[in-house]
Amino acid sequence: MSALPPAFLDWFSARGWDIHPHQRTMLERSDASALLLIAPTGGGKTLAGFLPTLIDLASDTHTGLHTIYISPLKALAADIRRNLTTPVAEMGLPVRIEDRTGDTSQSVKRRQRADPPHILLTTPESLALLTSYEDAPRIFKGLKRVVVDEIHALAESKRGDQLMLALARLQTLCPDMRRVGLSATVEDPPAIARLLARHPDPCEVLLADPGPDPDIAMLQTDAPPPWAGGGAAHAIPAVMDQIERHNTTLIFHNTRAQAEIFFRNLWLANDGNLPIGIHHGSLDRAQRQRVEAAMQRGELRAIVCTGSLDLGIDWGDVDLVIQIGAPKNVKRLVQRIGRANHRYNAPSKALLVPANRFEVIECHAALQAVTEHALDGEPRGAGPLDVLCQQILITACAGSFAADALYAEVITAGPYAALTRADFEACLDFCATGGYALRAYDQWQRLIQRPCGLWQLRDPRSARLIRMNLGTIQDSDLLKVRLRRTRGGKPLGEIEEAFAATLTPGDTFLIGGHVVRYEGLREMTVEVTRDKGHKPKIATFSGTKFATSTQLSQRILDMFAQDDWPALPDHTREWLRLQQQVSRLPERGSLLIESFPHEGREYACIYGFAGRNAQQTLGLLLTNRMEALDLAPLGFVSTDYATLIWGLEPLTDPGPLFDPADLRAGLDVWLMGNAVMKRTFRASATIAGLINRNTPQARKSGRQATFSSDILYDTLARYDPDHLLLRITRNEAMRGLVDFGRIEEMIARINGRIDLLRLPRVTPLAAPLFLEVGRTPVEGAGVERLMEEETRRLMRAAGLDSSQVS
Repeated sequence: MSALPPAFLDWFSARGWDIHPHQRTMLERSDASALLLIAPTGGGKTLAGFLPTLIDLASDTHTGLHTIYISPLKALAADIRRNLTTPVAEMGLPVRIEDRTGDTSQSVKRRQRADPPHILLTTPESLALLTSYEDAPRIFKGLKRVVVDEIHALAESKRGDQLMLALARLQTLCPDMRRVGLSATVEDPPAIARLLARHPDPCEVLLADPGPDPDIAMLQTDAPPPWAGGGAAHAIPAVMDQIERHNTTLIFHNTRAQAEIFFRNLWLANDGNLPIGIHHGSLDRAQRQRVEAAMQRGELRAIVCTGSLDLGIDWGDVDLVIQIGAPKNVKRLVQRIGRANHRYNAPSKALLVPANRFEVIECHAALQAVTEHALDGEPRGAGPLDVLCQQILITACAGSFAADALYAEVITAGPYAALTRADFEACLDFCATGGYALRAYDQWQRLIQRPCGLWQLRDPRSARLIRMNLGTIQDSDLLKVRLRRTRGGKPLGEIEEAFAATLTPGDTFLIGGHVVRYEGLREMTVEVTRDKGHKPKIATFSGTKFATSTQLSQRILDMFAQDDWPALPDHTREWLRLQQQVSRLPERGSLLIESFPHEGREYACIYGFAGRNAQQTLGLLLTNRMEALDLAPLGFVSTDYATLIWGLEPLTDPGPLFDPADLRAGLDVWLMGNAVMKRTFRASATIAGLINRNTPQARKSGRQATFSSDILYDTLARYDPDHLLLRITRNEAMRGLVDFGRIEEMIARINGRIDLLRLPRVTPLAAPLFLEVGRTPVEGAGVERLMEEETRRLMRAAGLDSSQVS
C-alpha cells in the first residue's frame, strides 16, 4: 500500500494538505510486523498510524475488530475518537469507531464484546481485561493492527509491561497482527523498538523530519527566585503578564500540590478576571472534562496543570507553555513544550520558571539539552514478576492453559525476553499455592493442574475477583472529596487518606483551586463546605514526585567545571563565585563533602548529585553508619543534589562511610524493618493478586489494605524470607523509592575520590538546604547525649549533683 485512494486524495486536497513523507512511508511499510514512528508533536503521527487502517477498511468488507488503538490516557482515547470521526464522516467511510475505558458504561462494554467496532480505542488496563474473557478468541477474530500511542510514556512504567504481555496474548490469538508504535520523544529508539516487537522479530524505526527547534527561554522576573521552596510565588506577576499577551497558555507543574498553590496565587493576582482553569489527576473527572471542553472551545486563557496534560491531546490554540520548577527530565520537558503551536513545522514556544536559586542552574542545563536534542532516560530493567503473576491469572480467567505454551508466549514480550523458566515456574507456583508459607490457606490456592497437564482456575467464580483487581496503577490511599449537601454534594476530587487523617472539623485546604472547610468523614467520603476566609492547608495528592535525571545532574556538574557562566543571571553567578571563594564547586570525578560547625551542631554536606530518592536513601544509610562510628548524628535533609547531616561530632574521615559493600549490607538490614519495604510490598502484592482491594461487596480502605499487607509481610519475612513476593519487593524498592542504583552509579563515578573540606562556617551552596522541608530526625546516641546534658544542666540549676539523683 503506497498510494492514497481518490477519496483520501480529495480529502487532503480540500484542506490544502499534502501527505507528509513519514505518513507515506507508513503506508508503504504497512505490512511490516512492527513499526516505530518517531515524529514531532503536531506532525500528524496519529493519522500516519491510522491511514493504513482507514484505507484498508474503505476498500474492504471487513467485519468485526480491525484495529486497536492503545493510549496511556482515557482522555487521549476520547480525543482521538473525536479527531478520527471527522475524516471518516467527511469521506463517508463505513467505519465504526468506539472507545472503551474505565469511564465506559457496562451496557456499552457488553455490546462491544458481542459486536466489536472496526476500531477500538482503549487503555492497557481495558485491553488486559478484554483478553481475560473466555470469548476472547471471538472478540479479537480478524484483528489486523495494534497502534500504541505515546509509547515512550508506557515504556517507563509497569503499565507498559502489562501491555506487552497483552500484545503477546493477542499475537497468539491473531498470528498476523501488525504492531505500530508512535511517539515524539524517544531517547533510545532501538530499546523502544525491542519493547514493541514480538521477540525476536525486528522492528523498523522511522524517523520523521524533527521540524524547527522550539523557541524556549527563561522567564525574566523582577524578583530573584528564593533560596528554597517550589511555589514560584515570585514569578506570579511575570506569568500573569505572559497570559495576557498570549491566546492560551499551559502552565505545567511537577506536583499536584504545587499546581494547587500556584493556581490560587495566580487567581488572587488575576485583576483582569481572565478565565483560568486547573487540571490534575486528583480532581473529579467531570471537572477535568469541563476544563478540557472549555480549552478545546478556546474559552480559557490559561490552564494550570500537571502530567495529566503531558501527552498528545490536541488543545487547539495553545501558543505558550510555561514550566514552573525545574523539569527534572529533558524528555518530559520536550513533551510539554510540544503542547504549544501543535502544528507541523511551527516552532513551539515555552518559558522555564525556576522555583528556587538552584533550579536556575538546572533550568539552564535543561535548555542546553533541548538545544542539543539530547533526551534523557534510565535503562529499562527486566519485566517485573508481579505483573507476570497477574498475567498468569488473567490467562487462567480465559480458560485452561499449558505452562509450556504460556512460557513460550510470555518470552515473546520484549520486557520478558530474558525470563528464565525457573522464574516463570516460581510465578506459576505462587499463583497456584501462594508460596510455601501460605499454601495451607485456601484463599491463595487459585490454580490447579488437571491430570492432562493443563492449568486452570481452582474455582471459576474467582475470575470475577481477579478481573475486579486487574491493573498496575496503585491509588490505594485516596478518599473522595464532596461538598456537603443533604442528598450528596458535588464531587471535587480525591485526597490522600493520610492527609485526611490529619484534619479536624474547621480545617481548610485547597482542592481544584477552591478553599474548602473540612466538616467530617462520612462513608469513606470527605465532606467539605466552601470557605474563602481562611488560609488553607495544602492537600497531599497521590502522584509522581520526579527526581532529577542522571543526564541533567551530569550537565550541572559540567557547568560547574566552567570558568564562568555568562548564560546565568548575575545573582546566580555571584552565588557560585562566592562558593568557589570559601570552598569549591562539586566535580564530576569526585565527591565533595563540606564539614562545618553551626549553632552548636556539626554539619556535613554531601554533594552526591544522585537524585532526591537516592540522596534520601544515602542520608539514611550514612546516619546509620555514623551512629555505629559514635559520630552521634541527629538528623538529615536531602535534595536532588545533596544531603545535609547534622550531629554532635565532626566528620573527619568519610572513607569508612562510603564502602560499597558496607552500604549495601546496611541497606539490606535497614530495608527489612523499614516502612518503605512494607509500602512497596503492598503495591506488588496487590498487582500479583495476593491482596484484593476490590471485592463484590466494597472496596477496602487504605488502612484496611495496609493492615492486611503488613500482617502478610511480617509473616513472610519471619517464616518464608525467600518468598517470591519478598524478592519482588526488594527489587522494586531498590530501583524505586530507594533508588540504590543511582548511589552505585555515584560511587562508580567518583572511583574512591572523596574530597572532605573542613570549613569554619556554612557555605553558599549548603545554605539553601537549611531551608528545606522534610527533615528526617535520627533517634540514637546523639539524642541520648542531648538528654543527658539537659539533665545535668537542670540538676546544676537545682543545686544537685548527679549522684544525689537516683
